[in-house]
Amino acid sequence: MGVPVAGAASAPLSDLVARDAREFGVYARTGGWAFGLMVARSVRPGGQGADETPKVSAKEFAALAGCSPDRVMRYYKAWDRAADDGLVPQFEELAPGQEVELPDADVWLTYYVSRSGAASERGAAIAEAAEAEGIRPTKALEVAENPTALRAAILADPSTARAARAALLDRVREDPGLQAELARDVVRTDDLKKAVASESRSADRIGYVRQIAESGQVRTPAGQTIDAPVDLRQEAERHLSLLDELDEGEDAGEWASEAYDTLKSLVVEAVEADPELRVQERRTKFYSSLQKATKAFEELTFDDAQDFYEDDMVQRLEELQHAIGSCLESRGGGRAGEL
Repeated sequence: MGVPVAGAASAPLSDLVARDAREFGVYARTGGWAFGLMVARSVRPGGQGADETPKVSAKEFAALAGCSPDRVMRYYKAWDRAADDGLVPQFEELAPGQEVELPDADVWLTYYVSRSGAASERGAAIAEAAEAEGIRPTKALEVAENPTALRAAILADPSTARAARAALLDRVREDPGLQAELARDVVRTDDLKKAVASESRSADRIGYVRQIAESGQVRTPAGQTIDAPVDLRQEAERHLSLLDELDEGEDAGEWASEAYDTLKSLVVEAVEADPELRVQERRTKFYSSLQKATKAFEELTFDDAQDFYEDDMVQRLEELQHAIGSCLESRGGGRAGEL
């Protein structure tokens, strides 16, 4: 057979080619609806006997089509759901070979689920979540049934990894079991553990800045809570504004450290600049140290120490007694003699 030459008279159009073109056009316009109609008008609905209709069972139709009955039933169920919504005629209204006006191709994917897993409770939950996100259930089900592909996409593509992270965080809030698993993964992975510690430190420092800016109060190095001077609060507000303007993915660690160190220094300067506050700060610090020393001394169990008293222990106790006595004497007291 010769090869057609450009410019030569065109050969008569083959009926087979014309039929293929028509069928292609139908599918291009209607997508899966074209095949759904074939099933809907040829497969008898449940409850109808073979003697009531020329239609055949899904099993017989599948055998004639050379595919599985499950595949036929997926088209059957998609048409059934669309018929319930009034989009297409019911099965009983259709006869073999009948043509009807079909919906647009894009609408088909709203009703058709290509995987039998969607019929399970898990599949239904995935489909529902997909609809809530505004995507086709078939896409979500395809991903769920191929976790290796999902892993590959996450490993290879940063944007996919970010989307997975966001979804995982949303899931973690409602899944205590997953929270515990992630926590164990973090503490068992040195790099993650360090990263969490670093982020926690940054969060604490940002919280310190926010506390001053929003409440107008600040804790001194000795632990006093005081009203922040106006210039200190303004500086906190300035740093907080810079921190809040950072992009979501931008590392706030360096900014948080700078803000924290700056405000800490300003707090010390504010204390030193106020004579009354400076004295109160020294008193608070001394009293805090005294309480710690008292608690430590009270925890010593002298009754149990008789068996292992050593010279250096006795010497330490004598030095402690002497230091306390000297402190009391310096305060002008004869109470040192009571020791």
